[in-house]
Amino acid sequence: MSDAHPIRSRRPGLSVGARIIAGVVLAAIGAVGAWLQHDAPGRSAEPRTEFTAHNPPPGLPTALTTGQHLHWSRCASPPTARTGYDCATMKAPLDYRKPDGRAIDVALIRRKATGPNARRIGSLVLNFGGPGVSGVSGLPERLNQYQPLLDRYDLVSFDPRGVGATIPVHCGKTADDTRYDGADACAKHSGAFLPYIGTSHTARDLDLLRYLLGDERLHYFGVSYGTALGAVYAHLYPSHVGRLVLEASVDPTEDLDEEQVSQVKAVQAAFDRFAAYCAARIRHCPTGDGPEEAARRMARLADRLEKKPAPAGDGRNLDADDLAYAVSDHLALGTDGWSPLAKALTALIDRNDGRPLGKGADDIGSADRAATPHDSSSAARTAITCADSSLRPGFERLDRDEARVKAASPVFGAAWSTGVYLCYDWPFDGERATLQVNADGAAPVLVVGGAGDPITPYSGARHMARALGDGVGVLLTAEEEGHGTYPQNRCVAESIDHYLRTGRTPAPGTVCRGTMS
Repeated sequence: MSDAHPIRSRRPGLSVGARIIAGVVLAAIGAVGAWLQHDAPGRSAEPRTEFTAHNPPPGLPTALTTGQHLHWSRCASPPTARTGYDCATMKAPLDYRKPDGRAIDVALIRRKATGPNARRIGSLVLNFGGPGVSGVSGLPERLNQYQPLLDRYDLVSFDPRGVGATIPVHCGKTADDTRYDGADACAKHSGAFLPYIGTSHTARDLDLLRYLLGDERLHYFGVSYGTALGAVYAHLYPSHVGRLVLEASVDPTEDLDEEQVSQVKAVQAAFDRFAAYCAARIRHCPTGDGPEEAARRMARLADRLEKKPAPAGDGRNLDADDLAYAVSDHLALGTDGWSPLAKALTALIDRNDGRPLGKGADDIGSADRAATPHDSSSAARTAITCADSSLRPGFERLDRDEARVKAASPVFGAAWSTGVYLCYDWPFDGERATLQVNADGAAPVLVVGGAGDPITPYSGARHMARALGDGVGVLLTAEEEGHGTYPQNRCVAESIDHYLRTGRTPAPGTVCRGTMS
């Protein structure tokens, strides 16, 4: 399960988001406000009590559990983390089947709680999506979103396996090249790690992290791909589940190809809603008088760009695939992205100017309100996705699946269809066709889905809540456009914050009204 655009040819063009992975697009929203200082007003001056857990992950040597202590110190990088944050490194087994063997370093970052020591619940571990997004870079970028929770939690994030400073995957022409140059390059430069970077391995790292943070149970907030990680954790360690939020959930019942079709249908549906709004509310709407005319105009535009890409600034060109990706990035911002999208399409259609569309997508970062691909690795996205998925289709199935994706969306199908080739020549076996997430006996897990999510369709949240098990998955629905609803939707934010502070979920079936209401 992944959060990036489908794989595409590596010819020159506009780089908008990650183009490597089948599935879904990640995106960031807004600028983060001024950071709190270590001595910021409101931080408690009383001595800090460190917590101790007594339930280490089973099967690990004591050198990694009771014999390991996290040594937090001032962060050397990224620059945004040099004030107010602590960083550390955690030792974990490369292969959990051989826990006494080679160990790896997992990069960690922390922002200490600011509330009274007596009210501190513990640590809240954050995963911002991906796969391929660095938590060490991501926490300072997104602190503003989660800052209301700092009164009760230390906010902690990490670089998952294959990402950032945690056994990073290299798939370029050389070992230092961060670009993706194919499966053979991955095997050449990172073959020793590729079998051990899938989601289930990172979930085991999470349990070791929980223990070393001093928490008997894991408190966790995962967004988009991060919901897959959190759900796999709940399956592996149901008795260690504390307060888990899975927001903008992936669908655990779909394999990689099914996910591709569902997602392109959701992007198309979001575009149709934008086109209807544009026709009714925007003067000189660039997509015409409704969804059908919009599809025809976009087809003509894509054909024009395929023959002659439009200049997009900084020496880049915008081709037909870039058009589809950039439009989806705007749609993932929900209604906030609609007006800028109309203006950018007008510039492109009327003046052959791709700069507004390209710049807008660059500013957005991609398409998830809680994450951005600027700190992620396209190679890591591919490698983690293929480590998780056991699908290795032959050419006959590839042709069939490519046609099915194209037929699912007149505007986005062609661009998305190349994603079916993602793992067909991957040099290692994947783990499973679909996620295994049943977590019978776990504490309630809050699953949040947006009814208009174009990246992780709402059906995925419903399926996730059901798959976690009776009494475990609790579904909260937001009637919102866009990918991700926290903290933009006030009802969602209040429901999640209340659950994380008290452990009490909203009533099953609760619906938060929003832009689609």
